[in-house]
Parts: sequence; structure tokens; C-alpha cells
Amino acid sequence: MPNISSMIQSNPQAGLIVEQRDPLTGLAGTSAARMKLVQWQEQAQGRTAPVHVMLLALGRFDTVNLAYGEAAGDGALVTVAQRIAHFSEDEFEDGDWIAARIGGGKFLLAVREACSRERWQWLGEALADAVAHPIAGLDDAGTLRLWPRVALMRSMPGEGPQMIFDRLGETLERAHRSHGQRVLWADGDHTPRGRPNAQLEADLLAALDRDEIEMVYQPQYSLPDDRLIGAEALARWQHPQLGRIGASALFAIAERADHVAPLSRHIAERALRDAAAWPGDLRLSLNVTPADLAAASFASELQAIINASGFAAEQLTLEITEHVLLAELERSAAMLGELRAGGVKIALDDFGAGFCNFRYLQILPLDYLKLDRAMVEGIADAPKDMAVFRAIVAMAKALSLKVIAEGIETQNQRDIVASEGCEFYQGFLRSVPMGAEEFARLVDQSN
Repeated sequence: MPNISSMIQSNPQAGLIVEQRDPLTGLAGTSAARMKLVQWQEQAQGRTAPVHVMLLALGRFDTVNLAYGEAAGDGALVTVAQRIAHFSEDEFEDGDWIAARIGGGKFLLAVREACSRERWQWLGEALADAVAHPIAGLDDAGTLRLWPRVALMRSMPGEGPQMIFDRLGETLERAHRSHGQRVLWADGDHTPRGRPNAQLEADLLAALDRDEIEMVYQPQYSLPDDRLIGAEALARWQHPQLGRIGASALFAIAERADHVAPLSRHIAERALRDAAAWPGDLRLSLNVTPADLAAASFASELQAIINASGFAAEQLTLEITEHVLLAELERSAAMLGELRAGGVKIALDDFGAGFCNFRYLQILPLDYLKLDRAMVEGIADAPKDMAVFRAIVAMAKALSLKVIAEGIETQNQRDIVASEGCEFYQGFLRSVPMGAEEFARLVDQSN
């Protein structure tokens, strides 16, 4: 099982030194979380800081180690950390946040931004849903299903890290004793219900009908000349009561409502329509969901959407992650092969964030290997990280795959991936995700 030394993080955590990270998951460690909370309190200068904190604990996680061994337990913790980091990156891309593992099966998420009580409640429930999703591929463990509980709070002036940790810990104890409740507030006051699932699902259907799902684009650049070559399409939903909902939570809502297919179709239609107006040979990348590949008609329906959009299939890349492929790998490969025969390119996304199943590289009709930021974050100062990165790039070259490095946040990282032979990159060094109009302006400037 790989040791993820640098898990997916947002800019606020990118500067953590190795000693401040949890050695297993690469998230921030307890000391880094304490330091961040102290820093936020000091910056507030006695005013009420808009700091919201949640503590997530995996129920009876010790039984996983007993039943399947420590390797499976460690693998599950790495997967949970990855889900928490992805969730945070989706929901708080414009905010200051930190995700940390504080021991055993306990994880802390804190954010400094204005947030209503209802929204923080809903985010706690959404994160619990994301973590509870089955975990497959852990050696002999089969499929694991973990049951998280979450304690929530908003910190008050004068509350230091120890008080915050103590209050959240006590609340988790209450949650464990209250078998019917999964999310509790630390203040002891009335815990509001998050927006009911049925209402959220109805909201989503209405949002699709009204074309309210927004598209943002993460620009991608070529190496070594830094030429803009296209963008990855990402979905966002600005909910009128809950605020911005990122892609991970958005698809979780759609999955509960059995509306993943309409949502995916909506995203593909919107993104392809936008991309059809781009000049030249700019590429578009779309993410593929498990529900997409489970549908027998996915390939033909997507091809019809491409044809109707006027965007060239040869300029489209489908990005697919490992968890999408865990079931029915051969069937997925055949469907992707059908699309590839029509000109669409295929990328294996987030490589290095999970278990790097090399069988995927043997079976799937791939054109690109997209390296997760975990593969590049430590290459500038950690010799082992550099050695692993270099080996993966060499393997990709041997398989005639082009390499895309994501999460590039420093000039040093960019220079290294260029010198090692990566063809493309994306990351905050050059561009954050942006709306369609802003991306169009970027294209004009690039030309």
C-alpha cells in the first residue's frame, strides 16, 4: 500500500512542512491544526472569528484492523483522508481551510469563512455521506463500509485549540451514546436538521430545469512553453439557502436522487456548448462518473451530445478515476474503447491518490496519465517523492502515455515536471478554476 506523503490539499495547506503532516495520510497533523486555529484567533483580534470546525470519527474503526489487518485499516484511512481533502477542495476553494488527522480514525476539518448554521450542518452531513461510501480494493478486505459521526461547532473569541478539541470530543461521545444521531452540535443547543434529502433532491431537479448548475474551467497548459491548451470542466451549484455546493457533494445529492445521468448530461451539454465557441484547437476535459459507465447507452448518448454541440470529438478528453473503475473493469474498457474509436481521448485521473492499480494501465484504452497532486507536491525537497515521480513518468513513457501533472502550485514544481518530461500541467501557479466568461478572456489574452 502506498504511503501518501502529500495528500490533496488546497493552497492554505501547501506550505506545511513534513513534520507537520500525518505520516500515513499526508493531511495536516494535530500540531498543524492547533497552529492554524491559534493563527485564526490572533488574526481576529478579539472579534468573533468566522471559524467553523467539525470533528469526524469512524465508529469502531479498531475492528477493521482486527478483522482484516493493519494494511487494510491504513488503506481505509488513506481513502477517507483523500475523500475529506477532495470534499474540502470542492467546497472551500476560495476560503482558508485545513483538514487534519488527529489520531486513529479521527479527522478534523476547519474553515475560516462566513457560514450559516444550516450550511455547516449540511456540510457535516454531506461529508459523512462521502466518507460512508463503500471502500473497495483493499486486498482481502473486500468492500468496507465505515460509519462516521460528526461533531460541529463555531468557535467563539478566547476559545483556544484545546477547548475546541475538548468540546468536539465531548460532543462525539454524546453522538456515540445517541445511536440515532450522526451529526451533533457542540454547543448543546437545538441541532437544526440539515435541508431534508427530499427537498435537496427537488432543489436539484429544479436547478437542472432552470439551468442553474454553473460550469467553471481549470485551465491546462503545455510544457515547456506554457501555452494554454484547454481546460477541465467542473460543476458548481450556488444553492439559494446553502450557498455554493461543490462537485463532490453535488454528485452525492444526484446519486441519492437517482439523477446522476441527467446531471452528467447537463454538464456535458453545457461544457461542450461553451467549448464549441473556443478558438483553435483548445481541448476540453470532462469527468466520467460510475453511473455514466454503468449505463449501457452512455457511449452512444455522449457521442450524440458531441455531434450536436459542434465540438470536435478529437479535442475532447474523458477523465476517469480509479474508484469509477472498480466494478466491471472489462465492460468499462470496452465502452471507453468505443468512444476512443470515435476520436475521444481517455485519461486515467488522480493517479497516485489511491492504490495505483497497474492493471488499469494494461486493460484501458488510455492516452494520458494524469498525476494527482500527491505525486508532485513533495518532489522539490523529498528525494523519495522525486524517485517515485520519476519512475511513474518513465512507466508512462514506456506505455506511450502522455503525462498531465495537476496541483502545480510553485515555479519549482513546474520546472521539475517539465525537465522530467511531463507534457502538460494545471494548478494554482497559473490559474484557478474560472467561469466561462473569464476563461474566454484568458483565451483572448493567450492569443
